[in-house]
Amino acid sequence: MRDLRIGGITVGDSHRPLVIAEMSGNHNQSLDRALAIVDAAARAGAHAVKLQTYTADTMTLDLARGEFSIRDEGSLWNGRTLYDLYREASTPWEWHRPIIERCRALGLLCFSTPFDDTAVDFLETLAVPCYKIASFENVHLPLIRKVAATGKPVIMSTGMASIGELDEAVSTARAAGCTELVLLKCTSSYPANAADCNLATIPHLRGLFDCQVGVSDHTQGTGVAVAAVALGARVVEKHFTLRRADGGVDAAFSLEPEELATLVAETGRAWLALGGVAYGPTAGERGSLAFRRSLYVAVDLKAGDVLTPDNVRIIRPAHGLAPREYERVLGRRVRRDVARGTPLSWELVG
Repeated sequence: MRDLRIGGITVGDSHRPLVIAEMSGNHNQSLDRALAIVDAAARAGAHAVKLQTYTADTMTLDLARGEFSIRDEGSLWNGRTLYDLYREASTPWEWHRPIIERCRALGLLCFSTPFDDTAVDFLETLAVPCYKIASFENVHLPLIRKVAATGKPVIMSTGMASIGELDEAVSTARAAGCTELVLLKCTSSYPANAADCNLATIPHLRGLFDCQVGVSDHTQGTGVAVAAVALGARVVEKHFTLRRADGGVDAAFSLEPEELATLVAETGRAWLALGGVAYGPTAGERGSLAFRRSLYVAVDLKAGDVLTPDNVRIIRPAHGLAPREYERVLGRRVRRDVARGTPLSWELVG
């Protein structure tokens, strides 16, 4: 699978997973808090911070009737109107530049999910290194064309999409100029249930669309993301906040700084553990070969004594003949006196 570059970071099988800290609405409408989230993400070892670029007016209409309100007892946002939710969660556009500049100063990538053409035009003025298409927008073909036409890498979440819808989205992106694409396996519920994640889709997604893949994980904790890396995810995106107890629209399924640091470490460890197809001892195991079992003389023997199960044992360490020779030596005689604890060798056996 071909590697791709996002900013100064290579995404591919021979590189550690790219870990993205999704700020979303966890700034709680405070620029100081947004910048503190960037600082905490850098300290935790994340590689990128992602924003979302929209206004309530670019997302929906300011209406409170049925379909413009959330009516779902299982939702974190039950009872909210779409307009009010997006107004609370949106990142003011004038904050983007200072957030991006803070990221650059700390060596982090910073990019965003645009939700309409005006957001793409705005982000282009900030020279973002790539774009993210959200799961809810993977059927928004005009937006996908707009983003792809920038020529920058595109990371696209696949939540809710059928294979047919994904094929249309990917084909649209590639036809519009996208040559570097990452698809993220995503379950678009908040928080998501691990049993609904179907991570076995990851290698299928990779083969079907011939691109690098990753995971946008809305479950609580880090286990799902680590498992995703074992299945081929080379990008890991998780929502991130300073403290869940501070509240906010996405806090309930966001990682705290210590958890993000664990995610970075454990996804990196999972990637290292993949290695390649290998049999036989590794370099680190060679010293352990000495502690396999082998054939040893278990009692003092005189020259001419017959080797029997009473005087030959298969024990550790491995300085004698291999255990597979046990039946071959039984019934043979020793050529000379042999002390108890001597490793058996063919030189001793007549």
